[in-house]
Amino acid sequence: MADELGKEQIELLKNAFNAFDQEKKGYIDTVMVGAILGMLGHPLDDDMLAEIIAEVDEDGNAEAMQQELKEAFRLYDKEGNGYITTAVLREILKELDDKITNEDLDMMIEEIDSDGSGTVDFDEFMEVMTGE
Repeated sequence: MADELGKEQIELLKNAFNAFDQEKKGYIDTVMVGAILGMLGHPLDDDMLAEIIAEVDEDGNAEAMQQELKEAFRLYDKEGNGYITTAVLREILKELDDKITNEDLDMMIEEIDSDGSGTVDFDEFMEVMTGE
C-alpha cells in the first residue's frame, strides 16, 4: 500500500497519526486506523480495513479499544463535561486534513452530531471511531 501513496499522502497520514498519538507512544489503536482513513476521505470496507490492519499490526496486539477511546476522548474534553463541541471536532478534522473543504467539514459534522446538539458526546465519538 505504501508503494501506491504519494509523498503528500504519506505526509498527511503521518500528521493524522501524530494527531491521534498525542501521548507519543509510537502507536495508535487499530480501531483508529479506519476512523483516520475515513476522515481523510478513504473509507474502507471491513475486509479491506482488516487486511490493512493485519499488515500493520504484525504482533496482533490490538489495544483495549474501549479504554483507549475513552482516553482519546478525555484528551479533547478538557473541561471534563462529557462532550466536545463540534467546533473542537472541526479543528481536529481540519488538523488531520488541511485541504478539507468547509462544505465537507459541515457534512461530516452533521453526520457525526446526529442529535444536532452542537456537541459530540462519548457515544457519538465511539460511533465515529468504531463505525458501530
